[in-house]
Order: sequence, then structure tokens, then C-alpha cells
Amino acid sequence: MSVLMKRFYVFLFAIFFSVNGFAVGTTGVVKAKAEMAKVSPEMAQMSIDDFLALTPSKYKKMTGERLGFKKTLALKAAQKAVKKHMKKGSDIDKSLYIVLAILGFGWLAMGLLSDWSGNDWIVNLVLTFLCWLPGLIHALVKMKDYYG
Repeated sequence: MSVLMKRFYVFLFAIFFSVNGFAVGTTGVVKAKAEMAKVSPEMAQMSIDDFLALTPSKYKKMTGERLGFKKTLALKAAQKAVKKHMKKGSDIDKSLYIVLAILGFGWLAMGLLSDWSGNDWIVNLVLTFLCWLPGLIHALVKMKDYYG
């Protein structure tokens, strides 16, 4: 099997997984909205940043009614869950990212984590196809951008 044919199969393999990965990008907002709606139905229409900045006194100004102890605890728990989900932010575990980088698919992980925006994944794709080692190094250096 020629080198060109191997690269073609790798390309098809990568396209298959990248197309499946496009469906992953919208789950964070849906989960955050569900957490917000648990506290109060009015909060489902708020943006996530407004929800995270919400305090019981701001809620009273917004709705005119006192939040109460149980609802305050529910608000803080929901804010914590949303922050945790936003901080995690990635559907790809760090160890899986490293394995993908070693196997030459670091660009795929970078693209999924950045929702295919920016050019880090394109640079990594070019470096990986030119020679595997620069792509691996680039993926490991850029890992701090995705995992803090």
C-alpha cells in the first residue's frame, strides 16, 4: 500500500470522526439552560453571564419577590453546576487529547475543543502531515490553552 493511499485513508478516517464531532458543540448551553430553569422559569430566558452574576438581591429587584432560603441554595447550586460545566468546557479528556496527539490526530482534538474556530488546528494539521513530531510538539504546547 503506497504512502499516498495510507494518507488518503487517514484523511477519510479523520473526516468521519470530525463530522460526528460537530453534533457535540451545542450540549453545554442546553445543560446550562436546564440548570437555570430548575431555579426559576424566568431565568431560562437570561444569558449565562447574567445568570452567573445573579444574586438574591438582584433577583428581588428583577421579579419583586424575595427568593427564600431554599431557592437561594438552589440558585447557588445551579450557578456552581453551570460554572463547573463551563470550566470543564471540553468533551475530550486530557489523557485522550494526549493519545490523539501521539497518534497524529492532535489537530482533530484541537478542532473539537475550539469548535473549529481559530487556526491552531489547521497549523497542527499541516505540521502533522509534514512530519509527525512537530505536530505532536505543537499539540502538547497548545494543550494548556484548552486545559488551563
